Amino acid sequence: MQAFLKGTSVSTKPPLKDRVAATAGSSGENKKAKPVPWVEKYRPKCVDEVAFQEEVVAVLKKSLEGADLPNLLFYGPPGTGKTSTILAAARELFGPELFRLRVLELNASDERGIQVVREKVKNFAQLTVSGSRSDGKPCPPFKIVILDEADSMTSAAQAALRRTMEKESKTTRFCLICNYVSRIIEPLTSRCSKFRFKPLSDKIQQQRLLDIADKEHVKISNEGIAYLVKVSEGDLRKAITFLQSATRLTGGKEITEKVITDIAGVIPAETIDGLFAACQSGSFDKLEGVVKVSHHFTHNYGEVLENLKESPQMLYFLLQNLIDEGHAATQLVNQLHDVVVENENLSDKQKSIMTEKLAVSRHLSAHFSKMWNSKGNFTNL
Repeated sequence: MQAFLKGTSVSTKPPLKDRVAATAGSSGENKKAKPVPWVEKYRPKCVDEVAFQEEVVAVLKKSLEGADLPNLLFYGPPGTGKTSTILAAARELFGPELFRLRVLELNASDERGIQVVREKVKNFAQLTVSGSRSDGKPCPPFKIVILDEADSMTSAAQAALRRTMEKESKTTRFCLICNYVSRIIEPLTSRCSKFRFKPLSDKIQQQRLLDIADKEHVKISNEGIAYLVKVSEGDLRKAITFLQSATRLTGGKEITEKVITDIAGVIPAETIDGLFAACQSGSFDKLEGVVKVSHHFTHNYGEVLENLKESPQMLYFLLQNLIDEGHAATQLVNQLHDVVVENENLSDKQKSIMTEKLAVSRHLSAHFSKMWNSKGNFTNL
């Protein structure tokens, strides 16, 4: 009887295959796609998708055809596609199966001292490679080490890396990525094929942002896209991040210039224009009215404004109100610099004098910001 009942209970259950399939199906329906930053979601998947870097793409495509790659050095402004290009090239070389096994990427969040080069990089470079691509395409017999922001590495670490590049040249290729090639020691640059990444044109950035906005159903005008490109200062990665942040902030409503201004942390144009107009008037009373120095400071600001004629250090006190509003003093100086350079009513000589004073003020404001404590006093003079 027990055997009969047991057999009956078993026969009422569906086969194991069906139960597994049903479970997988239900879990697949309930599982939501994980949110991914748009910067990663729309990163180029192949070399052909890299925008506005024709020379680099042409050379890399030739190298990929022969399944070979030299040591590389990518340099240029941030957000121009340096990291995306080498990652796309590595995916084409190794395929999705071997990509994680053959590529080591170290960025600014990792330690950059000589110990990392001696241990992590060296150990990875010494590993033997094996395996073939499932699609039958040729797979090169080497690995790739990507050192992002290599210009932040110490000189000792760069010197140690030079020796590693020489010894492991048969099994490993290195790609150094930096903003300033002058900070890379000459023995390293001479061992790499150097490629300069050009700043992306406004048209290219606007097209890419419009494409992303269309796919994500974002409401933003062409004027809003143009302003987004302007405040991003040629950094497409920053522009995409601002676009995603603005979308989350508005909750499906149209993204305006005011929203972008708040997201990007730039000072409103009317504030900059008013301050510049007050400076042009030659009246320090007007300048004081525009700046509206915070009331809780005990300094004699009439004297501060007069001394501004002689010492750019006094600009720090005038910037304090904007700092209290959450704006960086260097941000104000940078935007004033752009207004001066783009002003057609100023002569070249006037622009030179003003930009020189702004450069001194930017340095001093950054220096004083480090010395100003939470109680509103200088910690060290």
